[in-house]
Amino acid sequence: MELRNTLLTQRHITLGARMMPFAGFNMPVSYSTITEEHLTVRQSCGVFDVSHMGEFIVRGVEATQFLLHVLSNDVSKLSPGEAQYSCIPNNQGGIVDDLLVYRLFQDQCSEGEQAYMLVVNASNIQKDWDWLSSQNTYQAKMIDISDRTALLAVQGPDAAQVLQTMTDVDLDQLGYYTFTKGTVLGKDNVLISATGYTGAGGFELYLDQDHVTVLWDALMDRRVKPMGLGARDTLRLEMGYCLYGNDIDDDTSPLEAGLSWITKLKRDHAFPSKEIFIRQNQEGVNRKLIAFKLDGKRVPRHGYQINDHGDNQIGAVTSGTMSPSLGYPIGMGYVLKKYAVLGETIQIKMGKKYYPAEIVKAPFYKS
Repeated sequence: MELRNTLLTQRHITLGARMMPFAGFNMPVSYSTITEEHLTVRQSCGVFDVSHMGEFIVRGVEATQFLLHVLSNDVSKLSPGEAQYSCIPNNQGGIVDDLLVYRLFQDQCSEGEQAYMLVVNASNIQKDWDWLSSQNTYQAKMIDISDRTALLAVQGPDAAQVLQTMTDVDLDQLGYYTFTKGTVLGKDNVLISATGYTGAGGFELYLDQDHVTVLWDALMDRRVKPMGLGARDTLRLEMGYCLYGNDIDDDTSPLEAGLSWITKLKRDHAFPSKEIFIRQNQEGVNRKLIAFKLDGKRVPRHGYQINDHGDNQIGAVTSGTMSPSLGYPIGMGYVLKKYAVLGETIQIKMGKKYYPAEIVKAPFYKS
């Protein structure tokens, strides 16, 4: 299958990025080293081209009711200008996708309507669209704007200082998981969101594709470093954030993944697998996602076996890396519930050897 490009692909190549296929797109993995880019975001500021992500508009007089029916979190708690992390459950107790939900402003709606933007993972755009469409028996219109929407994530402690030179929006007034619409470099209708996937602070900017090269070039002129998906992965793992396809998938319950906080079981509205999740909440789950750290330099990888001290497999690694901020290997994985105890030691099988790891509390990195 031919890889898709974002409008910035040629700029990534010109800047010397190492490119690789990701979710059907030709994406930059790194420009220098993953460690250097990672520490840049933790200490100053970097920009990620994440225009491969999917965006759906959901609007109509029953848009809220529709989303209450298909999402695990409670969108009725959102006011215009607020965002929420959620997931789309399937009918078997698993997760179709995890996503961000934005409650759009009323001036973008007709009278009596509500409007939302859903931001979904690039690898799941068609899958999510098909699932949501199959569940939409409400007066809610779905519009896929993925192909005409660009997304830049400007992340790090200096992000506000850099972006404030490019917009009249008072960025200091944007609280965590809130957003506004404003003008950036003369382009209006840019959605500026105080969200991100790095734990380093910063903003995500959604804008028409025809303006993204202007914004990217302006960031380069301000000496903001371009970041690849390699650093994005190490940054999110240090925070203990789940990656769809690794740590959560169609066969993973949000309660197993530690996502009970976005799975609102007490609200009146039914949603797929709600009864399964209620039963799991009452009886407990069989396995749990844990965070762990190792000594030494051997890095745990997705699929590596997790054992107890008696050479019995009790689970498997879902994500692992050498933490650039902490200087030691970290990882996440699922183990049988009785082994998911903070401070306990497990064994990670790498090749023919076993390496001890300690179960710790996420996030690994605390600013």
